[in-house]
Amino acid sequence: MSATAAPLASDRSDFRTVTVGGARIGVATAVAVVAFLAASRLVPIAGGLRGGVKALIVLATGMAVAFVPAAWTAARSTEGIAGAAAIGLVGTVVFSAIDIAVLRPFKAYPWTWDAVGGGSTWWYLPIWWMLGTFAAWMGGVVTAASGEATLARRALPAVAGTIIVAAIGRLAAAPVDFSVITGGAFTLVLATLALVALARKG
Repeated sequence: MSATAAPLASDRSDFRTVTVGGARIGVATAVAVVAFLAASRLVPIAGGLRGGVKALIVLATGMAVAFVPAAWTAARSTEGIAGAAAIGLVGTVVFSAIDIAVLRPFKAYPWTWDAVGGGSTWWYLPIWWMLGTFAAWMGGVVTAASGEATLARRALPAVAGTIIVAAIGRLAAAPVDFSVITGGAFTLVLATLALVALARKG
């Protein structure tokens, strides 16, 4: 006997969805950070290969953090968007715990983040929490505006826009790593798409 699966209810923001989803996002972020660190040390730098791989990891992680929570909450209105943002926040907290408990004791990072804050690991955490929540929130807004579009169709404009803006930044010889340009471009494009979606709805 076979039965068709009932469609999942939209606009979920219950405790289990938020906490389980946030834990998954946090672990996925930690895996992405480890991949980024491995690329920083193992991928050859010649020909811009290392920068390209690192930028690709940043873009893929940004897409996941922005759009997967909204898919899990089936965001269609305010409740689902808020649920997606909450998953983003919980994800950053989970990653922060993994970062502090695992990555930092092994001295995983090749740069000196702590020196910026006078030796403290806590200066960047609120910024990290805000960024992760913001990305998931904006992804929720875009998802809600796109209706029943597939995840790939929702994400495609953000991918295309990020590639264009990052390429412009690279051609302009911005004095930062290409992965940083890509992350900044993604955040800017995502916020712009969310603002356009809100303007259309208004």
